[in-house]
Amino acid sequence: MNAPLSGPGSATQTPGREPARSGLPRTSRTARHHAPITATGLVAKVVLLGLVAGIAIWAAFPLVEAGHWLGLGVLAATTAGLFYLYLGRRHIPAKYLVPGTLFLLAFQVLPVLFTASTAFTNYGDGHRGSKDDAIVAIQTSSVKQVPGSTEYALTIATTGDPATGDLVFLLSDPKTREAFAGDAGGLRKLDAADVTVSNLSGKVTAADGYTVLTIGQASGRSDAVTALIVPTDGGAIRANGLTRAYEGKAARAYDAGCDCVTDDETGRTWTADEKVGSFVAADGERLTQGWKVNVGWKNFGAVLTDSNISGPFFGTLAWNFAFAIGSTGLTFLLGMAIALALHSPRMRGTNVYRVLLILPYAMPSFAMLLVWRDMFNTDFGLLNNLFGLDVDWFGGTWSARIAVLLVQLWLGYPYMFLVATGALQAIPAELTEATSVDGASPWQSFRAVTLPLLLVALSPLLIASFAFNFNNVNAILFTTEGGPFAPDNPRNGATDLLITYTYRLAFGAQGAEYGLAATVSIFIFAIVATLSAVSFRRTRKQEEVYS
Repeated sequence: MNAPLSGPGSATQTPGREPARSGLPRTSRTARHHAPITATGLVAKVVLLGLVAGIAIWAAFPLVEAGHWLGLGVLAATTAGLFYLYLGRRHIPAKYLVPGTLFLLAFQVLPVLFTASTAFTNYGDGHRGSKDDAIVAIQTSSVKQVPGSTEYALTIATTGDPATGDLVFLLSDPKTREAFAGDAGGLRKLDAADVTVSNLSGKVTAADGYTVLTIGQASGRSDAVTALIVPTDGGAIRANGLTRAYEGKAARAYDAGCDCVTDDETGRTWTADEKVGSFVAADGERLTQGWKVNVGWKNFGAVLTDSNISGPFFGTLAWNFAFAIGSTGLTFLLGMAIALALHSPRMRGTNVYRVLLILPYAMPSFAMLLVWRDMFNTDFGLLNNLFGLDVDWFGGTWSARIAVLLVQLWLGYPYMFLVATGALQAIPAELTEATSVDGASPWQSFRAVTLPLLLVALSPLLIASFAFNFNNVNAILFTTEGGPFAPDNPRNGATDLLITYTYRLAFGAQGAEYGLAATVSIFIFAIVATLSAVSFRRTRKQEEVYS
C-alpha cells in the first residue's frame, strides 16, 4: 500500500530535526544579529562608565577610612556589575531597568530605611557620636587654666571661607618658636618652612593651606572661637581672647575601671548608662554630652504614652486631619461648583472666565503664601483695612486656622476646577437628558448621575490631594509658621501639622531630637499609606458599580 502524498501546506518532519520554514533562511540558534556600535555611542559609554568608576573610587576612600567593609563590598559589587552589564551585549532589558532601580534605591528606599533605623535610637543633640567622642567632649569642655599652663600666641585661621569655614588655631610657642595648627581633631606641628612668624608679636602671620582671619573677621566669629577646644595629651587648648591661648587641665576625667567620669574639684561621679547613652549621677543628673545607642521601641512608646509628647502629637493629628480634609473638600466643592456653572450651555464668555479663574494656579505658591500672610496682617493687612475689621488673624487659634484654610481654598480651587471641567466634558449628555425626560429635577440629575460619575473620575485625584495636604509644609511655614504657640509649649503651635511638628523636633531651637522626629515620620507614613490604601480600594469598588 503506497504512502499518502503530502498535500499543500503539509510538511513531513524527520525525528530530531526542526521543520523547514518556507521562505525564511535557516540560522543557527547561537547566531545573533547586533546593531553596529557607533562612534557616538562608544564615546558616551566610555564617558559614563568612566564617571561611574570615578564616583566609586571617590566613595571608597571614606568607607576604607571608617572601616565600613560591608559598604565597601557593596560598592565594589555594584560597580563590577555595572561594568559587566554595559560592556557586554547581553541583558538588553536590564540596561534600561538598572539605572532607574539604582536611583530608586538611592533616593527612596535607603532614606526610608535610614529614617526607620533612626527611630529606634536616641540620635540627637548630645547623642550624635560614639561613647569615645562623648568622653573626649566631656573632658575637653571642662578644661580650665591652672598655674604653669603653657601659653601660646594665637592666630585665628580657616581652611575655607572666612565667614563660614571651619576654624583653626595657629599657635606659636613663645619659648621654642615652634608653630602648631589645632582644631577639634587635635594639635599638629607645622613645618617651619610652611609658616611665617612675626618677630615682634610672635604670632603666626601666614601658613600654607590656611587663610588667616583679620581681627574684624575673627571678632565676628567670636562665639565659634570661644567654643573651639583643641584636645591634647595633657588636657586641651582654649582661646583667651583673640590673640592668646592656653593649654589647660581637664577638671573631669574618665576612669575606665568604674566606667565613670569624676570631677576632680567636687568629687562628683557620673556612671555610664548604656541604656540611655549618658553618664548619670546617683541623683539622676545626666551630663550634657552622651552617645548614640539603640533604645528599641522607647520613642514609639513616648509618642503614644508620654503626656508631654502624646498630648501635642494627638492634638496636632486631629488638626492635621481637619486641615487635609478641609483643604481638599473645600477646594473640590468650589472648583466643581465653578466648573458646573461654566459647563452650562447658557453661559457666555466661558474662555475668558476660565483664564481668569486659573490665575492662582499659574503663580508660584510660596510667593502667594507670603503675599497672603501680609494680607492677614492685623495693622496694615488688606483684609482688615478693606472690610473694616480688627482681627488678629494669626494671634488666635481658630482665626489662624480659618486664615490657613482660606489661603488653601484660594490656591487649590483652580486645580479642582480644571480637573472637574475635564471630567464634566467626558460625561455623555444623553445621560442627563434621559433623567430630564424621566422628570428629574436638576438637583436630582446632578446627585444621581453627574456627581457619581465625577467621583469615579476624580477620586484618585482627591486621594492624592489629601495625601499632599496632609504633609503640606509650605502652607504652614510660609503663613503662620505653626503658631500661635502656648507660653508653656514653644515646640507645638495651634496650626502645626505633623510634618512641621516633626521639623521642629528635628531642627528646633530647643535641641534636635532626630530619633523622636523619625518616629513621628513613621507614624505619618503609616497614616497616609493606610488611608490611601483604603480609599483606593473603595474607589475600585465604585468604578465597578458605574462601569
